[in-house]
Amino acid sequence: MGVPPKDMADGDQVSEVVAGGAEGAAPPYSAVRVEVARLPDGGRAHDAVAVEEPLEIRIGGEPVAVTMRTPGHDEELALGFCLSEGLAPEDASLPDDFAANAVDVRAPSFDPARLRRSFYTTSSCGVCGKGALEAVAVEAPRVESRLRVAAALVADLPERLRAAQAAFAATGGLHATGLFRADGQLLCAREDVGRHNAMDKVVGWAFRERLLPLAEAILCVSGRLSFELVQKAAVAGCPVLVAVGAPSSLAIELAEDRGVTLCGFVRDGRANVYSEAWRIEA
Repeated sequence: MGVPPKDMADGDQVSEVVAGGAEGAAPPYSAVRVEVARLPDGGRAHDAVAVEEPLEIRIGGEPVAVTMRTPGHDEELALGFCLSEGLAPEDASLPDDFAANAVDVRAPSFDPARLRRSFYTTSSCGVCGKGALEAVAVEAPRVESRLRVAAALVADLPERLRAAQAAFAATGGLHATGLFRADGQLLCAREDVGRHNAMDKVVGWAFRERLLPLAEAILCVSGRLSFELVQKAAVAGCPVLVAVGAPSSLAIELAEDRGVTLCGFVRDGRANVYSEAWRIEA
């Protein structure tokens, strides 16, 4: 991944949880107030809705992708996206021209000629716009981590993530991804209108913190498990991926192929383990 991993057991590791938790105010860039009509009484009121805006990801000043996202942690998003696409990023920053809704990624080994499709994505599906299924490649080795996690901890992770979802509490319209240590400590939580963007932001944060590969960590997402979320977890080297929702068949196939433990329908103290179940200890 370009940087050596940092020991995740270090006592000086600082958590990057959303300030204030779910009971605190949503970050100002993540929500806006709009006027709505309340039915059936027809009264007028104001409501908070999630912000969705385009982000142009550039490499060396050249656009390579556009994604619809919730503003905030854009550099992390760009890094996570480029990592999952095998573009070998080194860092990301605001562009020299200070263009709004743009991030410039530094990736010296990037070869524009290898891009044979548009990277256009939407907030609902990160693989939209890919020219063919063959283009959906996972550029990551099989996850060989021997991490084992207690089933009781897995069952508790969605609630721990929910407690950090300040913007969701305000709008009800955002997905979230949380990165947890093996002991259950939340290291980083990110929210976004796109589930794949929330994952990219967390992976990008971990990359900047020199934590990759995430061999001793757990990722938890607030929605369903898609192929692309498993792909991103595998690229990050994370052995356990937890979700409150259901996995797709392709997500399960990819998890089995890459050695990722996939836990779905994690709620009310229960979980379904679809792959590599030996990592979950009752």
